[in-house]
Amino acid sequence: MLLMDEKIKFEIEFPIHSSPQLLYQYISTPSGLSEWFSDNVNSRGELFTFIWDDSEEQAKLLNKKSGERVKFRWLIDEEEELSTYFELRIQVDEITKDVSLMIVDFAYEDEVDEAKMLWENQISSLKQVLGSA
Repeated sequence: MLLMDEKIKFEIEFPIHSSPQLLYQYISTPSGLSEWFSDNVNSRGELFTFIWDDSEEQAKLLNKKSGERVKFRWLIDEEEELSTYFELRIQVDEITKDVSLMIVDFAYEDEVDEAKMLWENQISSLKQVLGSA
């Protein structure tokens, strides 16, 4: 049973016309992430600071695999001892070689639709940056 304060996991897939190597640069580096995910990104070791107009959030890099995926946990979730994270994973179809970006994230039940819309907006910015819109 879900507790009201538990976040639920959701996954979305976005087809992206890009090489996995290029896409990885945009999901794993502060300079790449600041092109589409937030206004500015700083990192010190495993700690990434994401800056938007008037707010900033810190996330810890949990793990990454070159050319494949990055996984972060918001520090605010860590402080609340939530086992949530968000993961950006590059998936390549073995036959067609089509590239997709899989997003795994968590949100409270009444915020899932909003969270998905936010990702759709972010990924649409990413596609513009990549010239694959």
